[in-house]
Amino acid sequence: MAIRTIAVIGTGLIGTSIALAASRRGVTVFLSDQDPMAARTAAALGAGRAGSPAGPVDLAVLAVPPSHVGTVLAELQGCEFAHSYTDAASVKSGPETEALRHAPHPSRYVGGHPLAGRERRGPLAARADLFQGRSWVLTPSPVTSSAALDRARELVALCGANPVVTQSRAHDEAVALTSHVPHLVASLMAARLQEGPDGMSRFAGQGLRDVTRIAGGASGLWGDILQANAASVVGVMKDLHADLSRLVSALDVLAEPDAGERTPAMRTLVDLLDRGIAGLAELPAVRLDASAEDLQVRVAVTNRPGELSRLLDAVTGFGVTAEDATVEDAAASWGDGLTVRFGTSPYVADRMVAELVAQGWDAVGQKGAQADWREEGPAFPAIRT
Repeated sequence: MAIRTIAVIGTGLIGTSIALAASRRGVTVFLSDQDPMAARTAAALGAGRAGSPAGPVDLAVLAVPPSHVGTVLAELQGCEFAHSYTDAASVKSGPETEALRHAPHPSRYVGGHPLAGRERRGPLAARADLFQGRSWVLTPSPVTSSAALDRARELVALCGANPVVTQSRAHDEAVALTSHVPHLVASLMAARLQEGPDGMSRFAGQGLRDVTRIAGGASGLWGDILQANAASVVGVMKDLHADLSRLVSALDVLAEPDAGERTPAMRTLVDLLDRGIAGLAELPAVRLDASAEDLQVRVAVTNRPGELSRLLDAVTGFGVTAEDATVEDAAASWGDGLTVRFGTSPYVADRMVAELVAQGWDAVGQKGAQADWREEGPAFPAIRT
């Protein structure tokens, strides 16, 4: 069965990336978000049209936090919103249980989790190729229909990903180790930086940034994820705690200058390091994204589909990307479209404004403006495979 229409509920990084991929394959996509600006931003990127469909779509994709999947699913199924349903949450057992208990048509739902992400969040961080070549887990329940599973598989194919069918519990145990506990460890390490000595930042190198990189995720969302998968996370944390206890005991011995036999302590320490090296060999390298500087350039964009993408293409020659931008409602004097603000240096901003104006854009410089980052729509963890 060919998917002709889908609806994406939640236009953050994952939802908008799914919508972009499907739209570029000729699928009609409808976009919805509790933050209307997030949906409008996704639409301006060419991900689809903001608003509800006139009738049932072939597939509804719920790109919302785990604790919201069951409620949203039941609500949408209650009004016959789609023929089939899937989600993109990073925890699967809870949503499946909620679907079996409360959804009017549990057979039409199949759990899903694309194993891809970025450290950035919001629709502007979305990419149509985000899932290309990546694994996409599908967790059909005992009552999931073949039609629902087939539509979910087709969505995975539209996004260029590779389907992996497994049980929800097996999925949750795996991501506890590969994503959820790593986020907790990064947060614990980053929290220690508040207690560091004065001038500590002068000694911060890439190693510290690597360890703490993912600690900046939205705490509300991560709290939702971790409580939804607490049963699996706590098992990994207990094993980690046991390793840390052995390590602390070994370091206590090595820290004493007059300690007797140090060989067992060194053996424990080196064994842990060797195990870390062996585990690291299983992972690919990670590319770090650059941070945006102060916001300097403001550009007016109409509501015409694809106009925002055209603007983003126009600024790439200045080393500016979507991660350096924020999108908001246009001021009254700028019409009823969108206002896009880019972060760059004052020198680059001057050249950007001149070039954009020459191309017909309504652009002005705002030297010295400060970033006004907002949480835009649901975000999801970056899981590297």
